[in-house]
Amino acid sequence: MIAALLIGREGSVGFPGKNVFNVLGRPLMSYPLLAAKHSKYVNKIYVSTDSIKIKDISRSLGAEVIDRPDYLCTKDALGEDAFKHGFEYIEDKCRTVNESLDLIVLLFCNAATFLAKHIDEGIEILKKDTEGCFDSAITISKYNMFSPVRARRITKIGSIRQMQPFIPFEYYINKLDTSVNCDRDAQGDVYFADVCVSVCRPHCLKNLSNGQLPQKWMGQNIAPIENWGGIDIDYEWQVPQVEYWLKKNNFDYERTPYDF
Repeated sequence: MIAALLIGREGSVGFPGKNVFNVLGRPLMSYPLLAAKHSKYVNKIYVSTDSIKIKDISRSLGAEVIDRPDYLCTKDALGEDAFKHGFEYIEDKCRTVNESLDLIVLLFCNAATFLAKHIDEGIEILKKDTEGCFDSAITISKYNMFSPVRARRITKIGSIRQMQPFIPFEYYINKLDTSVNCDRDAQGDVYFADVCVSVCRPHCLKNLSNGQLPQKWMGQNIAPIENWGGIDIDYEWQVPQVEYWLKKNNFDYERTPYDF
C-alpha cells in the first residue's frame, strides 16, 4: 500500500490561516490534496491536523483525518515529528488489516506548487530501484539567486553591526572548487529541496535520527524529482508566486489540469 500523509496545524505566526488561505478560489491545502488524489499510485490519503477547518476540507476531498496531538501543534514543534506520528498511525492501521505500507508520500498543507505527476515520478523512481539505493525521492527547484555563496549573516564587533559571509568563502574555493563572483550562475546550479513532495521508504520514518539534516525524513540517499518554482508558503507575500505557478500549470478559478 502507498499512502500520502499531509500535515498542517491551526497556528501560524508568520501567516495566520495560511493552510486554508484562498488561492485562485480554493483553500491552499486543496492543491496538495488534489495532487495526491490524482496520483496513479496513492491508495489512501491522510491528513494530520488540529484544525477543524483543515479537517473539514480534508474529509470533503476524501482524506482520513489524524488528530495531531497538542505537543505537535506548537510553533516549536518540528514537522518531522508530526510526520513520524502520522506514519506510526498509518502503519498501525495497515497492521490491523494485514497490509504492508510500501511507500509514504509526505506533503505539507502550505506547499501547493507540484502536480500528481511529481508524486508518480517519485514513486516510480523508488519502485524501479530494486536494490534499494535510494531512501527517498524529493522535488527540487533551481534557485541560483539564493546560492549559499550569496548568503550573509549579521555580526557585531563591539556596537557595530556588519555583514559577513554565512559560510566562509574559503570553504567554496578550497573544498568545493567553486567560483565566487557576482555572477549568480558562477558557482553552478543550486538546487533546493522545495519540500513539496517527499516519497519515502518506511525506514526513513522508523529511523528518523539517521536521516540527513535538515529534513531528516528524507533519509541519507535521496533521488531528485525536478520541479521549478517549488515553494512552501510561510508569508502572505509569497502567494503571488504560487498563483503564477498554478496558472502556468493550467489552474484557474474554474478548472484544474486534472479536469482535462
